[in-house]
Amino acid sequence: MPSTTDPARLLLRHAVATLAYRGGKTLRGAPPEFAAARCAAGTRSAAEILAHVGDLLDWGLALAQGRRSWNDSTPLPWDDEVARFYAALARFDEYLASGLPLESPPEKLFQGPVADALTHVGQLALLRRVAGAPVRGENYYKADIAAGTVGPEQPAASLEFG
Repeated sequence: MPSTTDPARLLLRHAVATLAYRGGKTLRGAPPEFAAARCAAGTRSAAEILAHVGDLLDWGLALAQGRRSWNDSTPLPWDDEVARFYAALARFDEYLASGLPLESPPEKLFQGPVADALTHVGQLALLRRVAGAPVRGENYYKADIAAGTVGPEQPAASLEFG
């Protein structure tokens, strides 16, 4: 069985935990109407972006397991979509932590589904500002992010701005 101490695998798990931290900060306290927020006509709503993030995490797990599957999900009600985000993070991290073989290189899992999901979390943060409910900036270097911490309960911010 592959080692769970492989540096690339550990870094990938840390990236998934970073996604949970940054995503959690962006999702917490979003006003009820945020799910429908859009930057402009023809763009994805916040709920559609979050559903896409869930699909990316499911895809990342599938790739790690050696499956080639993609699903375009219809957005769930906001609270259900937030729960799906955390559940998908947990499933992906659990597999990464299991020591089961990675059927895709960790670098590819990072550059594809994980990096794309981080980009979309950034879009959600920007959309929060556009919707009049901004997320406070933070020095993420100082954040207490640890591999395996992928649920809705995240450490408090270490150094926020504004």
